[in-house]
Amino acid sequence: MFIPHTDEQKKEMLAAIGVSRFDDLLGALPKNLLRPKLDLPSSLSEMELVRHMEELASRDHLAQSYLGAGAYEHFVPTSVWSIALRGEFATAYTPYQAEASQGTLQSIFEFQTLVCELFKMDVANASMYDGASAAAEACLVAAKHTGRNEILVPETVHPQTVRVIQTYLAHSGARVKTVPCPSGVVELETIKKHLGPDTAALLVQNPNFFGCLEPHVKGLSELVHSAGGLLIASTYPTALGLVAPPGQYGADIAVAEGQSLGLPLAYGGPYVGLFACTNALLRKMPGRVVGQTLDADGKRAFVLTLQAREQHIRREKAMSNICTNQALCALAATIYLSLVGKNGFQELATLNFQKAHYAAEVLARRGFPRVFAHPFFNEFAVRCPVSPETIVKKLSEKRVLAGLPLGAYFKDRADQLLVCVTEIKTKSDIDRFGDLLAEAAR
Repeated sequence: MFIPHTDEQKKEMLAAIGVSRFDDLLGALPKNLLRPKLDLPSSLSEMELVRHMEELASRDHLAQSYLGAGAYEHFVPTSVWSIALRGEFATAYTPYQAEASQGTLQSIFEFQTLVCELFKMDVANASMYDGASAAAEACLVAAKHTGRNEILVPETVHPQTVRVIQTYLAHSGARVKTVPCPSGVVELETIKKHLGPDTAALLVQNPNFFGCLEPHVKGLSELVHSAGGLLIASTYPTALGLVAPPGQYGADIAVAEGQSLGLPLAYGGPYVGLFACTNALLRKMPGRVVGQTLDADGKRAFVLTLQAREQHIRREKAMSNICTNQALCALAATIYLSLVGKNGFQELATLNFQKAHYAAEVLARRGFPRVFAHPFFNEFAVRCPVSPETIVKKLSEKRVLAGLPLGAYFKDRADQLLVCVTEIKTKSDIDRFGDLLAEAAR
């Protein structure tokens, strides 16, 4: 039963926090998101509500989507969620009493093992809320480990991830220093100019927000290490079937959004954050870590390690207040990777690469040339002959989501559209998309 707080209790809590009104706690939120009250319609019966929702779903159904920008439409085998939603998995909450949760702990251990294999890193945690919060936590780790307070973040990193990092760092003493990347990738000479004694880390996204493959990741790693900082690598897991993993070019911390590993788009979540690091940073890594050991009978067993710092007697030793992992989403990712397998994962990445490159050629022939000449994986920016917003609006009327207008994040890219093509698109899909774009540009 929910028992609301009395006015007197509310006053006591606000006084303890150090504010006079509840509204004072909302000061960090944009004003356009604040509403004095909710303007809700009159109530509906269950039958009326179901019909209403079905009508909305039918009206908004998209036949095709070419939008990526951090959330990707991949094929998810039916078996993934048939297994993940079994009762023993779906009802498990969290292993507070680890010795009684061997099945849950084993699934998390297998997840950590797969993440390490994917990233070629030493250790991984039990997962995090999403890719953006994983990147922000990595920045906090870097600042604490180095004792420095500046994180270099190129503008090729997803703008929403940058916002999350800025929020996390706001009261930590650390700060974000933005690095311009007019060429669409991070240049070595530019980073040299921004490195300094305060540099705790350089965050590099590869493939980056514009879809480009960063050409200098090894050199960037050497540069930031020579300056005493860490390299944080943010990646797109599906690309790792073709692209070098973070561990091969010297990343200290690797993070990613794991949505592409068996999770549906689901209106933006829940997703799963991947976080891995070198052994040197193990004790500074946030979140839970599941380890393998032997029980009293010499049998294989699983335990929560470093758990005292997260939720028990030594919480002041924790790097973060995160003690909940996205266990069900992590399980789905584990099942997905196990079913796809190493060879299948490489084939999946190859399909994404080939179809996106075919799409780039089709769009270029129809008057939508690529903005950047750099190699790319399955996402690329094109220059539009008319407003990208106009393109998106016209195609949405034909139930096609054309992509992301980059002017929403970069004022000097108002004529550019970010397009993504994954393995689910056929040649005829791509050809039709090109025809629709050409028609919308007339």
